[in-house]
Amino acid sequence: MSEAVARYIEDGQVLYLAGFTHLIPFAFGHEIIRQHKRGLTLCRATPDLLYEQMLAGHVAEKVIFSYAGNPGVGLLPVFRRAVETGAVAIEEWTHFEMVARLAAGAAGVPFWPVNTLDNDLSRRRARPRVASPFTGQLVPVVPPLAPDVTLLHAHAADEEGNIYVDGLLGEMREAALAARRVLVSVETCEPARELRAGRLTLLLPAFRVASVSVEPWGAHPSYVLGRYDRDTLFYRQWDAQARQELAVEAWLHEFVYGVADRAEYVRQLPAGRLRTLKEAALI
Repeated sequence: MSEAVARYIEDGQVLYLAGFTHLIPFAFGHEIIRQHKRGLTLCRATPDLLYEQMLAGHVAEKVIFSYAGNPGVGLLPVFRRAVETGAVAIEEWTHFEMVARLAAGAAGVPFWPVNTLDNDLSRRRARPRVASPFTGQLVPVVPPLAPDVTLLHAHAADEEGNIYVDGLLGEMREAALAARRVLVSVETCEPARELRAGRLTLLLPAFRVASVSVEPWGAHPSYVLGRYDRDTLFYRQWDAQARQELAVEAWLHEFVYGVADRAEYVRQLPAGRLRTLKEAALI
């Protein structure tokens, strides 16, 4: 992973870190912080703790998103401080508009029609409309979103580099197909025949993937369906911790800057908690 981030991610790029409730690529986010990338535009439909940590690591100057919060807990204190102090610019869309923008990016078209009602967000900015060549009707449109790099975490890759997942996809596939380059971390690398026998979903073919890194626990504290559960205690503890800048800095120094890679991060976590998360995923 460190080689992939060093090779493919440059300061000032537009990145999309996908994953919907599970498969959030925390390992990639931590490696980007560790390598002191700067001036990034971070895109994600649902920024949560991952973008909190990346903003605390000062890697971004802008966030494009359609929801921000600590799921089931509350707000994002680091994100809020960054916005209120002007440390980061934001561009907010609805979930549907974000997915439509990715669809436009994947299709290589200059806009995507979204025939929806005006909303609080659209009323705060100009909403372009294009006349249909068939009916003349004016239809609202959104611009494409085509990230320089999309980063994903997945269940597994096979020996050729095809990527497989189980469970919710969210906008993972759209974000990958819209990007110029895709980097993937996986829990395991397994023979294709075993993955297909297990009926996992083929998310991406190998030719669309620039790099595959085997990183067990690469989505922690989010979850990987069937492998380990969501670390809800971590999310709750972060809420109190994130309200204090010094506490956030201390966490980064212990779990990001203070470790060489994801394997060392995992060794820092309580063994009993990891065992509980693995057991809970099997229930």
